Amino acid sequence: MVDGLGEAELDRRIRTKTLTDLKGIGPKTATAIVQAHGGQVPEYLATLEEAYAAELPAADDVAAFRAALRGDLHAHSDWSDGGSPIREMAEAAMALGHEYLALTDHSPRLTVANGLTPERLERQLDVVAELNTELAPFRILTGIECDINVDGSLDQTDELLGRLDVVVASVHSDLRADRRAMTDRMLAAVAHPHTDVLGHCTGRLVIGRKQRNGTQRPRPESDFDAEAVFSACVEHGTAVEINSRPERLDPPRRLLTLAVELGCEFAIDTDAHAPGQLDWQYNGCERAIECGVPVERVINTRPADELLAWTTG
Repeated sequence: MVDGLGEAELDRRIRTKTLTDLKGIGPKTATAIVQAHGGQVPEYLATLEEAYAAELPAADDVAAFRAALRGDLHAHSDWSDGGSPIREMAEAAMALGHEYLALTDHSPRLTVANGLTPERLERQLDVVAELNTELAPFRILTGIECDINVDGSLDQTDELLGRLDVVVASVHSDLRADRRAMTDRMLAAVAHPHTDVLGHCTGRLVIGRKQRNGTQRPRPESDFDAEAVFSACVEHGTAVEINSRPERLDPPRRLLTLAVELGCEFAIDTDAHAPGQLDWQYNGCERAIECGVPVERVINTRPADELLAWTTG
């Protein structure tokens, strides 16, 4: 509501004490807005931070966990729904100290995200090969975020999937399917021989994205048998993604803890759609520490050759 006001209108409402006339803004929120607008940390936020600080991982621990990551296994370029060319994404990853970045643009079924047809993906592989020659020793790993179809199959040809370094399989449609159908769908995808990482497993959005009518709505988790799916990930050697996007933070802590207990391996990814978003791995590292993820079970702590031996094994 406040973001939609111009600077002059916000100043006027603060001056005339009419913020609470706006829909959804009560006295506490109005006080926080006034304090934040004046450059202060709102008292309400400071109280919360003080109350819960002991429950958060120490910044040094998060930084150390992040330093162990050698790359990111889920990122998009302007070939699908990202906003930047492949080179810019790679150079941003290099600036962060990464040794590699998996380019995982969307598969063809996701037309809303300009998913890559087999022909476009083949052209992208040629582009990546040229860039890898220029950017060595940094490496762009070839990859895809592959839609999991309703029947559990993957939305790309087996021949092309077999040529890729990293395959992230994610559900993007029919997210409200019943528990049995969603479980069967995910089990089939996890068992697929080319699936390396199960992406944002619940599909939730904790922060809503703008809808066509201008509203922002969170999205609830998909319903599935998490114990069965995570056990299948262990059985078939599929890593569970810890998605670091602020609006996803998927899986939720209770499911991430369950995946740890069941023995899963993990990939801490950003799902970045722009260069600056590649720095979001700190979010995933913080959650990993909170839920007891052993750093040695995070596959993108491994050098590229060791990682690729795992994905092709």
